[in-house]
Amino acid sequence: MPGIIIGVMLLRRVGAGLGVGAAAGAGAAAGIGWFYSSLLLDTSVRPVYPERVLAVADGLVTLAASRLTAQPGTWGLRWASDGRGGLAVLGPVTREDRREVVRPVLGGDPPEPGSAAVLDAGPFDPDPGARGLPFEDVDVPGPLGRYPAWFVPADGDTWVVLVHGRGGARREALRVLPALHALGHPQLVISYRNDVGAPPSPDGHYHLGDTEWEDVEAAVRYAVDRGARRIVLFGWSMGGAVTGAFLDRSAEAARVAAVVWDAPLVDWRATLRQQARNRRLPAALSPLASAVTSRRIGIDFDRFDLVRHPPAVRPPTLVVHSAGDTAVPVTASRALAAAAPALGWPLRYLEVPLVEHTASWNADPAAYERAVTSFLGEVLRTSG
Repeated sequence: MPGIIIGVMLLRRVGAGLGVGAAAGAGAAAGIGWFYSSLLLDTSVRPVYPERVLAVADGLVTLAASRLTAQPGTWGLRWASDGRGGLAVLGPVTREDRREVVRPVLGGDPPEPGSAAVLDAGPFDPDPGARGLPFEDVDVPGPLGRYPAWFVPADGDTWVVLVHGRGGARREALRVLPALHALGHPQLVISYRNDVGAPPSPDGHYHLGDTEWEDVEAAVRYAVDRGARRIVLFGWSMGGAVTGAFLDRSAEAARVAAVVWDAPLVDWRATLRQQARNRRLPAALSPLASAVTSRRIGIDFDRFDLVRHPPAVRPPTLVVHSAGDTAVPVTASRALAAAAPALGWPLRYLEVPLVEHTASWNADPAAYERAVTSFLGEVLRTSG
């Protein structure tokens, strides 16, 4: 799952171990606030496999029942066993009860019975070739060095720049590449600072969009230098915060003709409050963690509340969010959609039920792709 969810899982375990609650003193609270801040800023990758494969037979996988394993739609199943692992593509649930969930294997490596596993919103690996698309590995020159990217060529002059979320990777975009390619858009799937193969930030921390937007700016300039006349930004989770900061601060923002945001982080404070509430942590922890984080990396969280502080450039935007998202609050997207007309922001909102963070595509790939392609077709045709 995306890093933002993994971080909260770790926080819940550590918080419980520390015995937070009425007995926690000011010193303990400050320490927990620092710990929470450290989770937000930590760029290391720690795979978590919370699920269990019970059986594999006749093209079906039986998983231990949980809220995550019972989610509807098409998913990846990443599994690890005896020092090795793999990725299987799983289809919709065929049978479930209180103890087991059964799903068909649609492709990839069938897991081994007894393996630890995680249901992954990204069912494809390792690059656009997995989706049958030609592509090039390119390096985008940026403010800290050279950033690896995938370029998927097409004949059009409206490029899509795709930006993954915190703790994610470029493969997050593999789900939507074929649909965008069918529209004739060249696509640039980028990395940003602290990604594998990309330059680290000078202090080794995530800056939660506050500096990463400069890497998006470098990618947009790369696209323009190679013939892009217009830009579409496509961002997942913290990719929303990163591209939102780009729209507010970059001299290149006027080139953006449309934006698609999937489960976007449009209010950092709301996200921290939801995660603390979900994990039954003290209400005071969220503002304390925000304050500690602000001091550590210099971020102004007010600038990342897009209802109160919308970006300077507000192109037509499609926001897709799932009601079952426990990582980034759907309420923040709802609030932005409600406020958009008064902000002069042409924004379309699509809410998907049940599924977790950034999993709207997984719930119904065909419906998701229709929503995205119809939005882009309409907006780009109107804007010329």
